[in-house]
Amino acid sequence: MVRPIQNIVIVGGGTAGWLAAGVIAARHQGRMKTGFTVTLVESPNIGIIGVGEGTWPTMRSTLEKIGVSETAFFRECDTAFKQGASFARWTTGAANDAYYHPLMLPQGFTQLNLVPHWLRSGRGRSFCDAVCPQGQLCDDGLAPKMITTPEYQAVANYAYHLDAGKFAPFLQRHCTEKLGVRHVQADVLTVNRAENGDIASLTTRQAGDIPGDLFVDCSGFSALLLGKTLGVPFKDCSDVLFCDTALAVQVPYETPDAPMASHTISTAQKAGWIWDIGLPTRRGIGYVYSSRHSSEEAAQEELARYVGPAIKGLSVRKIPIRSGHRETFWKNNCVAVGLAAGFLEPLEASAIVLVELSAKLIAEQMPANREVMDIVAARFNDVTSYRWGRIVDFLKLHYVLTKRTDSRFWIDNVDPVSVPDRLKNLLLLWKYRSPWFFDEFDRLEEVFPAASYQYVLYGMGFRSEVDPSDSDGTDAIAARLVEENAAVTRRMRSQLPKNRDLIRKIHDFGLQPI
Repeated sequence: MVRPIQNIVIVGGGTAGWLAAGVIAARHQGRMKTGFTVTLVESPNIGIIGVGEGTWPTMRSTLEKIGVSETAFFRECDTAFKQGASFARWTTGAANDAYYHPLMLPQGFTQLNLVPHWLRSGRGRSFCDAVCPQGQLCDDGLAPKMITTPEYQAVANYAYHLDAGKFAPFLQRHCTEKLGVRHVQADVLTVNRAENGDIASLTTRQAGDIPGDLFVDCSGFSALLLGKTLGVPFKDCSDVLFCDTALAVQVPYETPDAPMASHTISTAQKAGWIWDIGLPTRRGIGYVYSSRHSSEEAAQEELARYVGPAIKGLSVRKIPIRSGHRETFWKNNCVAVGLAAGFLEPLEASAIVLVELSAKLIAEQMPANREVMDIVAARFNDVTSYRWGRIVDFLKLHYVLTKRTDSRFWIDNVDPVSVPDRLKNLLLLWKYRSPWFFDEFDRLEEVFPAASYQYVLYGMGFRSEVDPSDSDGTDAIAARLVEENAAVTRRMRSQLPKNRDLIRKIHDFGLQPI
């Protein structure tokens, strides 16, 4: 008799563990009545790492699907809006060197590629401002919606900044109280294998043996199940992405009503870059740098210069980064999610979205029984490997387009030996044709759409040598779309509230439930 997959055991209780638990349990609520279980095993003696304070817009649909109130999420996780990222001093290092990677698509993106028209007649406007309102919304410090906009809906597309230390306990309460997830606080002593190599059970100090049909490894950098037990090797990416250390500090605002940015600010430094994230109660600031190109003392000095006098007396946390991922993500009856699967520098906030995407894939493709699990695992590995590769490419894109030569870090980053072949080919292709829609991509669910490549490429001064005659006949449409964007921008700038003002109202009155 074929045995169904009924018992899911998740090891690790950080953001990855509880998001995976919530997504799987919400998707399979109907099966709970027939014995389907989701158990999360969390050590009471190992704290969560709490990496990741930025999300993608996908988090809105993820939280909505698992039944979370957006108002509660704002109130309990020190949540703020995120409308993309600005990148300062990445191209030339000059004080006025900056561009936006917003979260809204260019105006009329599915109708017409505006890049060739902007290249011909941009009239000095940045590509972002010519085709999208979001950069100017960020310049004005505006929120992406109004208090009358229902939960999870938007005027301008948005994601979140959040306190990772509060997010995991928030999800834990929701998963255990609303979704029926069983929470076991116990230290794993032994991982027990079956004859076929599968994981049969965990032996824990406080709760005895915990059997399972499918194990989800969310044990963080230790990768207790997939790495240590099943021996899946780690694929190092430090030859492409050099940053291997972060210095993080939490900086209070000078006053409780100080302006709060609604985007991530990423400022390039001599040996890496500094993130600056605004939460309602503090700023999260960190310097991600390459220890091959900077000493810790020099990095501390650069971070202190960025923060200013406010850094005096604050605790700076050092976080090692090992860029890379597991060579395979699902082996036997074990799949890794979160840091157990891998980690890349947080330049585009890819950590949490990879957790969401993996959890969604597991939940939607949940194997019916062990007989078909290897087929599902192969598909999962194919999709997930592709996604990691594209994220590595996209992160490297920010470095390879630089014109900075003021330090060895930037010079080394444009060395062709450090650039993945796929990215080299795309850059050559884009020299004569700008990315658009599905032209250069072969997956339906791309992690970064062509629009993201457009914003980074043309924000950093890349120029495609497009044949002018190629866009003949579409000038009138392009002019209309650019004017529509200008009108939308004027309307949003006149209607949207300041970022901090809206968050204060959400705390006081709440958003309208859907």
